[in-house]
This record gives sequence, C-alpha cells and structure tokens, in this order.
Amino acid sequence: MSDSTPVNSYYRATATAYDPFAALRGRHDVDTLIVGGGFAGLNTAIGLAERGQQGVMLLEAGELGHGASGRNGGFAFGGYSLGEAALRRSQGPEKAKRMYDGTLWGVDSIRRRAAQYAIPCDPVEGGVIWANWFRDPEVLRARQRELADHYDVDWRWMPQVELRQRIHSERYSDALYESSALHIHPLNYAIGLGRAAAAQGVQVHERSPVTGLQRDGSGWRVSTAEAEVRAQRVVLACGGYLGGFAPRLDRSILPISTYVMVTEPLGSRMTDIMDINAAVYDTRFAFDYYRPLKDGRLLWGGRITVRDPSPGQAKDILMTDLLRVFPQLRDVGIDYAWSGLMGYSRAQMPQIGELEPGLWMVHAFGGHGVAPTAWGGELIASAIAEGDTRWKDFAGYQPDSAFKPFGFAAAQLSYWWLQTRDACKDWREGRR
Repeated sequence: MSDSTPVNSYYRATATAYDPFAALRGRHDVDTLIVGGGFAGLNTAIGLAERGQQGVMLLEAGELGHGASGRNGGFAFGGYSLGEAALRRSQGPEKAKRMYDGTLWGVDSIRRRAAQYAIPCDPVEGGVIWANWFRDPEVLRARQRELADHYDVDWRWMPQVELRQRIHSERYSDALYESSALHIHPLNYAIGLGRAAAAQGVQVHERSPVTGLQRDGSGWRVSTAEAEVRAQRVVLACGGYLGGFAPRLDRSILPISTYVMVTEPLGSRMTDIMDINAAVYDTRFAFDYYRPLKDGRLLWGGRITVRDPSPGQAKDILMTDLLRVFPQLRDVGIDYAWSGLMGYSRAQMPQIGELEPGLWMVHAFGGHGVAPTAWGGELIASAIAEGDTRWKDFAGYQPDSAFKPFGFAAAQLSYWWLQTRDACKDWREGRR
C-alpha cells in the first residue's frame, strides 16, 4: 500500500477538519513514546492521559488514522479474528471469557468516549447481522450456542422470513443479530481521539515516520528523519504499517489487503435493499460486509489478498460481489473505492504486552480491530500507569515468525483454498 493519503477514501473525503499536528523535529526526552496513530496507539494515549500520566508523546508516520483504523468498515462488536470456540480451546474457558469481555468493554468505550469528547463519528446503534450465505443453519446454531454457553452473550436468532423483511435479498437464509453492536465513521473517531489526547497533554506529531529504535541504557532511543527521542518506554502500535525498524515484530506480521467502496447516495433506493440500520456480514471465510451511511450511501467491503489493487480494480471486484446480493443495484454509481492493510499474525490474535523491558506492543488485530484495539490500548495504558497485569492473558500470543516472503504465498493459497471450499458448498446447494 502506498504511504500517500488515500484520496479515493470516503472517510478521508468526509473527515473532520482539524489543524494538522506538526512533524517532530529536534531532540526530546519523554516518559512514554507511542509509535502509531491508529486506534491501538490512540487508545493507549488517551488511556494514559485519562490516568494523569505526563510526558507522553505519539508519533504517526502519516495522518491520524492513516492505516487500517481510518479505512475499515466501521463495525464495532465483540470478539477477535480467531473465533470464539478456537479461543476457548486454546486459552481455556475462564481466560477466553475475560479476553472476550474485554472487547465488549471496547465497544462500550467507543460509545463513552464519542459522547465524552463530542467526537462526530456518526455512531449508529443498529447492531450487527451475521447472515448465513448457505442453507445449513448449523454454523449459526453452533456459534449461538458457543456465545451463550461460554461467554454469556446472546446473539438473537433471526429467521429467514424476518431477515428478508430487513435485508431485501434472496441470497441469505437465516441470521444471528447482535443488537448491542454499533457502527461508526472510523477515521473521525481516530481524529477525535487524537484531539482529545492532545487536549490532555499528549504530544501528538503527524508525518513523523520512525526510522530507528535502539536500546539506550534502561530506556530507548527512537529516530525519525528530523528528530531523536529518548524515552523510558516505547509502545509499538503500527499494525500492518510497522516497517523495518522493529525486525522481530515485522517478521511476525503479514500485512494483508482488503477492499472497500461507497456508492452514490441511494435516496429511496436504500429501502429497495434494506430496511434496517444494522451493519451486515456473512458466514463465508472471505465474507462481504456492508452498512448504510448517514448520507444515504451504502458502504461495501470484502476480499482478502496480498495484492494491492488500484481503486478502479477494487471497485470492479466489489461490484461483482455486491450484485450477487443486490442485483437491483446493477446501475448504481460508485463514488469512492480504496484498499488498506490489516496486520495479521499466524495465531489470528493480537499481540499485546511487554516484548522486553520497556518495549510494549499492541498490534496484529487482523481485520477485527475496532473494539479490540480499544481494549488493547486500555491494557497497555493500565499496565504502564498502574502496574496492571491483565495484559498477561495475551502472553500466549507472542510475535512468532510469519515466514515472509513465503508467508504471503501461504496466506494467498489458504485464502484461495477457503474461497474454493465456499464455492463448492454453494455449488452443492445449487445456489451458484
């Protein structure tokens, strides 16, 4: 992905205007340096500021929310990229529930901070629908049981007749509905968090890409093109845009691309396709996701690839997907299309914790980061400010090598295999 601002992004086109934060220059000494101005870094910064911590600085290579935090679908609901059943099997029921509950805290924190700091991120309390692409209901039933029995979470069954009253498509069968979820304008939320952190004393600097990270006595020395910072501790929160200055973390992350587009305003045609303000995604591995926007447009996203397409290519690919669900939008205009990088780990779980004394990490949210990044930032902030050890729940997810460049090929082959498996299931059901 290019490091330039994504001019084809709806979010960037509708972003809150603010005075840019100056690039960092000169020599500085701080207590805590956060690298990365996305959700993970910003939630860490605001968590430290809310605890009265002084001497906090945040560096962003581009603009606030430049990476995945400003390019995603805007869905805020519980869980991680790794499914709930797999999380429970790997961590045990008690720890898995604590970890899942943290993401629900993340959803609530978005509500609370959006209100507290008057962030114009268009929160919509419409819930999230998980729509079954296939006829077999067991995938829904199994997840519904898992959530109810082990996480005390109720995703309501939505039968096909009700779903088709809400989503006007013949594509789906039944669905699950998570009523406590919401969706937001993610870039405006990132900008709002940055402004709120700065107002509480955090030194925020944009266009300050880090070029070097070295141990300096008991602390760290961080370099940019025009500055040097000595810090007692450093928090790395760069996701898929880490770069090469932290080789161990860089080796552990696969930056994977996904695509998003936004239609022209639909006006009355919105009721032709949906009669609910929910965000929607489906049960395939490489699922579609979409939601209505406040100005009457439809946001549509999907696909996973190691290749970064042009906006035109992304639009063409996503239009094919959209028309499989809503053929009634065949002549719809597309005003925006873009792509972005998500940071994936081999474990499909975020890496949160202390990598070595004074060097913290909070990244690798793998396409499910809107709520979990809030929880990750909270864990790091509470650990630094209060000695909180809850981050150790994630100690089992260390930065193991992703075997780049071979990991890219393996990821693409895995995606194609799972996509083919879904297509074969479609064919067996006679729905292609």
